[in-house]
Amino acid sequence: MRGNKTTYRIVLLLSFLGLNAAILAGIGSVWSYLNTGADRTSILHLPKALDQAYLPKMVWDSLQVEGRPMESPTLQEIERDYLSAWYIRNRALETNSAEGLADYFTDSARTKLYKILDFNRQQGTHVKVTTLEHHPRLDFYSADGKMVVLTDYQVRTYEEVYRNKLLVAKRRSIRSYQILLLLEDGFWRVRHWQEITSEPDSKTSITEPSLGEEEAIQQIKGINYYPQQTPWNMFGTNFNDRIIQSDFKKIRDMGLNTIRIFVPYTAFGKAKPDAEKLERLKQTLVLAEANDLKVVVTLFDFYGDYSLYDWTLTHRYAEQIVNTLKESKALLAWDLKNEPDLDFESRGRERVLKWLRQLMIEMRRWDSEHPMTIGWSSPEAAVYLSGEVDMISFHYYREAVQFPKAYTRLRDAVPNKPLVLQEYGFSSYDGLWNAYTGSEEEQAAYYAEIQPLLQAENIPFLLWTLYDFEEVPSSVVGRLPWRTERQKHFGILDSKGTPKAAYNYLCFDCR
Repeated sequence: MRGNKTTYRIVLLLSFLGLNAAILAGIGSVWSYLNTGADRTSILHLPKALDQAYLPKMVWDSLQVEGRPMESPTLQEIERDYLSAWYIRNRALETNSAEGLADYFTDSARTKLYKILDFNRQQGTHVKVTTLEHHPRLDFYSADGKMVVLTDYQVRTYEEVYRNKLLVAKRRSIRSYQILLLLEDGFWRVRHWQEITSEPDSKTSITEPSLGEEEAIQQIKGINYYPQQTPWNMFGTNFNDRIIQSDFKKIRDMGLNTIRIFVPYTAFGKAKPDAEKLERLKQTLVLAEANDLKVVVTLFDFYGDYSLYDWTLTHRYAEQIVNTLKESKALLAWDLKNEPDLDFESRGRERVLKWLRQLMIEMRRWDSEHPMTIGWSSPEAAVYLSGEVDMISFHYYREAVQFPKAYTRLRDAVPNKPLVLQEYGFSSYDGLWNAYTGSEEEQAAYYAEIQPLLQAENIPFLLWTLYDFEEVPSSVVGRLPWRTERQKHFGILDSKGTPKAAYNYLCFDCR
């Protein structure tokens, strides 16, 4: 009995100590929360980081501001909250929901927005809109640091108006706004938002390639390139410039003059490309120039969103790559997207084409010197946007005997642009998963048949590819063995670097 009492006392004592520890821990958590403050993205209606949702180009003019001088950290906060206001406003116009507006607009500013949303709901209307570029000028910064007046000039805007879910209007425009922001609770909120000018944005002209560029395009004899050991991950941590230098020498020694390389959007860092990968990409073009090779750079590989809200993110990604490479003497052309027509069914044809059109407009702002193309998956798809690109690039993996007919149809449809066979080839895989239809001999026979056709019509070409690969990532063709095994064996060199029979039909300086 005495032992039981002792046990009860011990249990009660331990329970008391545990309860007190829990209370103290709770008090500590509350104290920590009150001292550190909540993460703003956890209490406002924003993604974890705005740069993962909305990144229009911002060009500030803060030199002539009246009042107190503008501090750099404050300007960054103003930009963050101002763009957040745009993002929330654009979302509200699409959904006709006021959610989040109170976080970035004062009471009086919200009143006008509420009226717009109410009217749109009554009319069955909603608006999809994004801005692409802003040129804000700071006009006034109050002495107490709590009020800012700015004029946002040349706001390039794209919007679509839907009524009862049907598209009734779309337009590009250039607008200017007068904005007043107040600092409240540590956040900059819009107090006044007034559009002061608006005009159509008609600066979508297409520049024709120069005579020299057309000649360079017409002379393309090239190959789609990945290093043997790092296919589809060329610019990762295993990047090896010595291997690339050796491969480029092999390509040049064959008598080829052009390579096509691929920049994977997600793996490269999306809107904020990885600095090391950018440097490796730049080094690749340096090596190409040293080997007298021209380069076609495919900007978007493994990308498939195309939504209006993704436009500014993809623009920031492309802009950084273009600015990194556009001065390179090795750069021949920009290939905007690899096989975008394969996303027509899942994403919608018009959604994909709108994204491509706008990207092309932006690209010509950043680089008006180099030709632009799109890598369509077939000759039939290559008619899309043919009037807007500088050269027509198409892929062909059907029988060689059918090529002249497919090419002639495309030539008739687009008679005034250079046509480039950007991908073609034949797998030498002879196993079960290719129905025993491939072999190195059949691969050689394919090139023996198709190369004279290309030569007869003087068709620029880039074959797929230099090496066989031991592994193909599932993200490329999926996990199905009849796809992955076949994909491993398109090289004209095997995985050890030994020439296959097809090599003899593609080594123009070996004859």
